[in-house]
Amino acid sequence: MTDIHFELKIGKGTATFLIPKKQLLYELVGINRTPPEDLSTAYRYALAHPIDSPPLSEIVKAGETVAITVSDITRSWQRNDLTLPILIDSLNEAGINDEDITVIIAVGAHRQNTAEELAELCTKEICQRVRIINHNAWDTDNMIYYGKTSRGTEVAFNRVVAEADRVILTGGVIYHYMVGYGGGRKSILPGVSSLKTIQQSHLWAMEKTVGKGSNPLAANMKTAGNPAHEDMMDAAAFLKPDFIVNVVPNLDGDITGIFAGNWVSAWQQATRMVDEIFGVAIQEQADIVIASAGGHPKDINLYQSQKTIDNAVYAMKQGGVTILLAECPDIKEPAEFFDWFKYPTFLDMEKAVRANYLISGWVAVRQLEYADQGHIIMVTRKENIELARQAGVQGVADIDEALAMAYVKCGSNSPKITVMPQGANTFPILET
Repeated sequence: MTDIHFELKIGKGTATFLIPKKQLLYELVGINRTPPEDLSTAYRYALAHPIDSPPLSEIVKAGETVAITVSDITRSWQRNDLTLPILIDSLNEAGINDEDITVIIAVGAHRQNTAEELAELCTKEICQRVRIINHNAWDTDNMIYYGKTSRGTEVAFNRVVAEADRVILTGGVIYHYMVGYGGGRKSILPGVSSLKTIQQSHLWAMEKTVGKGSNPLAANMKTAGNPAHEDMMDAAAFLKPDFIVNVVPNLDGDITGIFAGNWVSAWQQATRMVDEIFGVAIQEQADIVIASAGGHPKDINLYQSQKTIDNAVYAMKQGGVTILLAECPDIKEPAEFFDWFKYPTFLDMEKAVRANYLISGWVAVRQLEYADQGHIIMVTRKENIELARQAGVQGVADIDEALAMAYVKCGSNSPKITVMPQGANTFPILET
């Protein structure tokens, strides 16, 4: 029997295993694209030739204040350390002084990033040149109220972006399991929004009826009809960002697409590239799906790694097994995530989430919904196993143990197996 050798990322290392060739249903990878030969040249070209917008140099004026949103440490794959210096140099060339620039880390309701993480995200040089701050969703004194969306969300944004003469959004676009795609409006909501705004808007990711769990319209690849996405767009429109620069990675994690200009249409073009690279058609679901989150930082905690579980479940038969490779060195982050699993029943958890909505609560609801669809096994650090169990996940220390367990759970000596080397980004699309 011929075996196929796989080596998948986990943390900053790899895990290796063999799959019998006759049992391999799919190795799901997207269509790779070659990154630009010179990132700086490509980035500057995008700034000068934007989508549905004047060039950045014609938008900003000398003496104006500029706020730039930058994603937090869990999105370091966006490589702002490579692109932010180019953006700030371009602003300097357009007449904007360093002292008039504020970089705001759009953490949403995540934790504050440390000084070391700010240097990793923005570079030490940029940290010394311009003001860099963390958004704090709980700091109500520094929020400016704008009004209500069409769905009734009360919109308030960080004073820094509200009072800046110009607002530039940076970010990266991949699939997002609640609002279709990342990037774009997410830099504003949840990025720099008040906690109340985040809570009210994200509540649209739940079904209207208590006990029904999450809203199936709030899902990967879905924007039209997705109430969570549509409410975020309504909220972001209050701010009217002046310019956006969103990037799309290729399969190797290199910046491949650079989309600059109008905050709506440039982002929409980025989502189309995401579909071309990461959307993969399948004709059949597997008994066992083995998925890597893609290594650090995508598997920094279970909260972030759940995006990989979500994708993998689309490729898994009902009642099948998903094996997640996720080291999760910060598994306890965010701190409140595991608190949701202390409720005795799913209904009790759901009611608590609705009463005090946090995105971590929705993630917890989804986690138990995945466990109801099949068996979730996670290859992780030994010290994470007990916490994983609380979240409905069977933690194991190595891939061989996980495979042995998966064979038992699916009840077959020759199960069909799908492998997803970049599970956080790859979206299986079942064609019927």
